[in-house]
Amino acid sequence: MPLYLNDEQTMLRDTAREFVAEHAPVSHLRGLRDANDATGFSRDLWKQFAELGFTGILIGEDQGGLGLGHVEAGVVLQEIGRNLAPSPFLTTAVTAVEALKNTTHAERWFPGIVAGETVVALAIDERAKHGDAIAMKAERSGNGFRLSGEKRFVAHGHVADLLIVAARTSGTAEEDAGVTLFAVPKDAAGVAHEAERLADSSLAARSKFDRVEVDADAVIGDVDQGRAVLNRLLSAGRAGASAEMLGVGGGAMDMTVAYLKERKQFGTPIGSFQALQHRAAHLYAEMEVARAAVLKAQQLLDAKHERADEAVSVAKAMTGLGTTLAVQEGIQMHGGIGMTDEYDIGFYMKRARVLAEMFGDGNYHADRLARAAGY
Repeated sequence: MPLYLNDEQTMLRDTAREFVAEHAPVSHLRGLRDANDATGFSRDLWKQFAELGFTGILIGEDQGGLGLGHVEAGVVLQEIGRNLAPSPFLTTAVTAVEALKNTTHAERWFPGIVAGETVVALAIDERAKHGDAIAMKAERSGNGFRLSGEKRFVAHGHVADLLIVAARTSGTAEEDAGVTLFAVPKDAAGVAHEAERLADSSLAARSKFDRVEVDADAVIGDVDQGRAVLNRLLSAGRAGASAEMLGVGGGAMDMTVAYLKERKQFGTPIGSFQALQHRAAHLYAEMEVARAAVLKAQQLLDAKHERADEAVSVAKAMTGLGTTLAVQEGIQMHGGIGMTDEYDIGFYMKRARVLAEMFGDGNYHADRLARAAGY
């Protein structure tokens, strides 16, 4: 598989780039932050995403979507990242769609996602750092289940129409078996959210489930066998987060290179200084490696390749390294003004930090790859 976009994917990229740059530039994020917006994103913009077909990019044509793949979803996510556009695209149009595919829930929730009317949140993590342990209880209650526990880092959880919740129906917290996924609507009794503003000004919730009653139809897949669906959801989310982070790093790099050409010292553009040229060339090389890793992971996911999950971890780790370098070099090469709120480069660093933690940081994925290799 060639590591470049085909003509159709390039056209999609150009469309997404033009739309997001016009309707959701960094100033859009500033506006939401300065207004202390309680939603965390623009619902009108989400509807506009739907009008362009973006929200249904992974949904089959027979269900009203575009029937495309993770490469195309990643194309949109890179432009979201490049402009720091606050959007539920990753959690809703990518991870949730992947989890609900080929289940009875698709018929209920996909139309709203395609129309840009539905937002889905993932209630998976239970601690400060992403991990595989799931301790939240789901006990049998009548013909359904009773959910009790707490989830953290639930992006858009406080405004979501649907929560996809990972809970334990048997076994211990560290076991792979015994996990079940549930589709919990926002109006379920006993669910409470405490929204917290993250470093990048986005909002995520601490979600508490106090004996929340759901019927058997809420189960996604099979009871005790939810780990397979969860792994599929996480692979999609990790590839998507990598693509968005690649956009963040690319946006920061482009902004920095432009500044090197404009800023002058002693009447000379600082981009002519050899030391800064070396640093910019190194950054470009690292971002190209990350770009190739992300595209390869997306292609393998679309092909349902047996090594797709491994490639996804490589992509998440590499984009974490590349984008961290991009935003750090951006701050340093901008000098003192890079530390001020007047310049956008600082927003890129904050967004990169949040995305690096989503679905596991570089250390998590390096450890995951090492364990898979027998170390």
